Amino acid sequence: MALSLPTHAKDILIQNGYIMTMDPSLGDVEAGDVHVRDGKIVAIGRNLNAEGAERISAQGAIVLPGFVDTHSHLYVTTLRGQFRNAEGQFFPVSSALAAKMTPDDVHTAMYTGALELLDGGITSTADFFDNVLTPAHGEAGLRALEDSGIRATMYYGGPDKTTKQRIDLEQLRALAKQQNDATPTSRVRIGLAWRLPRDRKSTANWAMRQQEFDTAQGLGLPVQVHVSGEPEPMFDALIKRNYLSPTMTVVHATDARPDQLAALEAAGAGLALTPISEHRVGYGLTQLKHFAAVSRQGLGIDGNSLAGSADMFASMRLVALTWSGADRDEKAPSPRELLALATRRAAEAIGMGDQVGSLSVGKRADLQIVTLQSLNLSGFGGGDPAALLVYSARPSNVDTVIVDGRVLKRDGKLVEVDTADVLRGAEASARALLTR
Repeated sequence: MALSLPTHAKDILIQNGYIMTMDPSLGDVEAGDVHVRDGKIVAIGRNLNAEGAERISAQGAIVLPGFVDTHSHLYVTTLRGQFRNAEGQFFPVSSALAAKMTPDDVHTAMYTGALELLDGGITSTADFFDNVLTPAHGEAGLRALEDSGIRATMYYGGPDKTTKQRIDLEQLRALAKQQNDATPTSRVRIGLAWRLPRDRKSTANWAMRQQEFDTAQGLGLPVQVHVSGEPEPMFDALIKRNYLSPTMTVVHATDARPDQLAALEAAGAGLALTPISEHRVGYGLTQLKHFAAVSRQGLGIDGNSLAGSADMFASMRLVALTWSGADRDEKAPSPRELLALATRRAAEAIGMGDQVGSLSVGKRADLQIVTLQSLNLSGFGGGDPAALLVYSARPSNVDTVIVDGRVLKRDGKLVEVDTADVLRGAEASARALLTR
């Protein structure tokens, strides 16, 4: 059952919370308020006056921007539990099952996955949709993101990962036009899910890929591309052929050389790191200090089923522990910096920093309220809550989620969502895929 999106209140006043704006110019505001009007943040401070506004108490809770997922594959949500390591590796299993998905399966997977993101405080996602088997599949994916209420860029890709078939550029153009005709603050926008040729010696395949890239450039669309599998020559190809630019996000550059990262930085491109999935599929350890020279970078989930769950708290925790463990230095990770990589810097990495990522006057009202009233957060006596969130919090602690001024989660439950019905639909789709 699709979410019946509530219209945003004319005014919302979040009151008396510990406000972590993640805006370097504002810092934290203790016992502070956030005033939202028409989907935007219009004021942040103490004892704000907003006559007639709906009031949400954040007493004893932490208010911070919604997390920004820099890279995902939501269509694999209903393949959860099928990647059994030696008995079923991710790429062959996901490719075989994805090929059997109907448009309804795509909608179910992406809608369910987006709800899970929202439930964990993730309000924006960059979804790399590389299972567009037909135009109906493309429409189903876009509709799922719109139905969920999440803010998203749907990076439109091909029918599989082989790079043998061209992306449906006709539908890409149509969807881009549809988005251009929408308002500038449209929650869901279109991008290009691009792949380099498997056979980089194939002139014909490069010509096909070039046509896709040129089409996206002509339409002004953002681009995401994986650098994995054969990361070194793939990254070199991006540099040699001058593909790096501010509209591109490079994904999974786990083993990138310093000179490659310097080229990415010089071009102003973004970087998406997905530590849980990168560790799981054996790309190597995601060590943040390796990427210190890259300005535009952020954390991502990379598919709820591959990561296990849509848990940004777990992603922050993993990179923190990987860093301190590898360096044998507890002081190395900064909890504040980790939170920035999941909010402000993540938004900047995927070209959305002017809209979301921090609680700043004028930005869209995408935020979460984390309640401390649970055993796993008990014993906090006050002070900077950054380490508490990174090392102790989990999605169940997210009490309230607001996207574009709409309350999508309240009192720990998604609004206007029949969760039992969603779960039944996801299970039925998953079982049908295995049968096929």
